[in-house]
Order: sequence, then C-alpha cells, then structure tokens
Amino acid sequence: MTSYSDGTRAVHAGLPAPVVGEPFLPGPVFAAPYHLDPATGPGENGYARTEHPTRRALEAAIEALEGGPTLVFASGQAAITALLLAVLRTGDTVALPADGYFTVRAFADGALRDLGVKTVLVPTAGPYPDFTGVRLVLLETPANPGLDVCDVRAIAAAAHEAGALVAVDNTTATPLGQNPLALGADLAVASGTKALTGHSDVLLGYVSATDPELLGKVETWRKQTGGVPGAFDCWLAHRSIATLDLRLARQSANAAAVAELLLAREDVAGVRWPGLPSDPSYPIASAQMRRIPGVVSFDLGSAERVARFLTAAKLVFAATSFGGVHTTADRRAQWGDDTAPGFVRFSCGIEDTADLLADLTAALDGSA
Repeated sequence: MTSYSDGTRAVHAGLPAPVVGEPFLPGPVFAAPYHLDPATGPGENGYARTEHPTRRALEAAIEALEGGPTLVFASGQAAITALLLAVLRTGDTVALPADGYFTVRAFADGALRDLGVKTVLVPTAGPYPDFTGVRLVLLETPANPGLDVCDVRAIAAAAHEAGALVAVDNTTATPLGQNPLALGADLAVASGTKALTGHSDVLLGYVSATDPELLGKVETWRKQTGGVPGAFDCWLAHRSIATLDLRLARQSANAAAVAELLLAREDVAGVRWPGLPSDPSYPIASAQMRRIPGVVSFDLGSAERVARFLTAAKLVFAATSFGGVHTTADRRAQWGDDTAPGFVRFSCGIEDTADLLADLTAALDGSA
C-alpha cells in the first residue's frame, strides 16, 4: 500500500482481502478465551490478553500508516509507559522533552526515579546535549502544547552515534503528518485517542518499531501487564482511521485560517502554528512534515479572560483532549503544563471555516 497516497492508504489500511458475502471491516470479536486443540493447544488465538483478531486488524492498519509493526494499548499513556519500562533499566538515563506531555515528566519524576532511572529534560527546539551515556532519547514533535518542532533525522543520527535509542511521540502529527521510523527513529509512540481516531469516543495508544527484538520487549511487557484495549474500542478506532486524511485536511485548513485571524488581533499574544511562515518551527516543519496538524496555541493574558472566551464561544468546546472533529480548547496551566496563566491550546475541528472564524471572533470580542 505504500505506493498509494495518504487518503487511499487510510481507507484501506488493515482491511482483509475481499470475501464474497463478508463485510469490508469485520465486526468486533467479543471473546476472552478461544477453543483450543485438545492435543496441541492454541491456534492463532489462545487468550484475548495475548492474541485478539480485532486488535490484530487495528495493528495492521496503523502499521500500514506508521511504517512499522505496531502494538496497540489501552491508552496513549499506557503505550508510552510500556515503552519506557520495557527499554529502561536501573542506572539508565532517559532524555525527555521539557515541553512535552506533562504526565510523561511526572511519570519519570516518580516511577522511573524510584527505579533508579535518571532523567534529562531537553527543550524540543534545543539546544540538545551530548547523548553519551543516554539509553533512550524521547522526542515529541510538534511538542504538546507549545508546538515547537525538532529535526528528527539529525537528532536520531546524533543519538545513534552515542549509542542511544530514539523514540518519537507522533501524537500531534499523526502518521499522515510524518513517519518517525522513516526519519531514523527506532520507535514511534502515540495516543490514538487524539486525531488518529478523532471522534472523542475511544482511548487508545500504540508503539511501532522496525526492530523485532525491540518491539518484542514491548510486547512481552504488554502481555505480562495486560494493558490492552477492548474489542469494541479497537473496532471503533479502525473504522475511524478511514476518514483520517479527510479530517486532517479540514483541521489543517481551519488551523491556518485561525492562526492568521489570531495574528491580526492586538489582544492575542504568542500565536503558534508550525504552518505559519513566521513561526519559529516553520523551516523544520515544512521540510519534515507532509501535513501540519490542526492545533494552534496562543495567550489571552489571564485565566479570567480564557474563561470568558470559552464561555462566550458557541462552537468551541472546553475540553482537555485535541484532534477531534469538534473544535476544543483548554487553558493548559490548570493541568500542570509550565505555561502562562492565559495560554490556550486550541484544537480545530472539522466545522466550516467561515463559521468557526465568526464564532472565534465573536468570542474574543466578547471576552476582551
């Protein structure tokens, strides 16, 4: 499927070969145990924690888009902690993004520290340290929520030269925005809860890798800890991936229009969107990414104004996720991100652009 364009690949990813009388995408298999052969034991499926046909189909779909064998998890946090705990050992050092998802830093400051793993925090935009002695470098690009971008290929080369593994959190970009494995990363990890599935109705995470031994460590961790998604969640996710290209196209177009609108307002500061030619991340993003995501960040100056803005908006839901079909926004300081009190992460949905801009303008005017 690699010869097809993104939209075609998304529609057909992970589907079985056509069989007369069978559906395009088989429904979810609701089973925990499966019949065993009385003499030889399990066939393709033995027990749902370790093997499941609906989960396997979803993994094949994500593999087709991400470019490497994939394991899915019950959430993005389950996926990234599985990666960290499967790879890191006592005495290791991990480099994490200082401006990435705050819960990962909290996990490092708690569970990893207690296990004797040292953490080095590095801003996504750099500068990057010498990676000598580092076991794993985790990148998040674009970073959530600040939207800085880093050169994956260059950092991966430097890390590999120092003997470190490289993982890239691909949540914000999605595999239709960039493919970290093709850029030199050893692992890609993401929350499929966000734009990948995009309907705000499922929790999902995944890890992809091209090295079977490396992915095998993560799979062993998953088998022994049991952090798997259920059959219906897997089926919902697989169904939703078919429209990923269409959703991203509208979200990106909306983000471009929203960013331009915000830049023109004197009462809005710190507008960031990597698709803006004036954005600090634009040079790397435009060279590295096939598509810029629909997330914009900006500062309204105070928590009080953010509250007034979200109350006044009719099409912008106050919510803490992003990448869905509905436009959402939240004030990140309330969750633990090291951001200004009035910093807003704004996730563009698939509403008509003119309607969204009109609502945004009215809400900003009404909150001033």
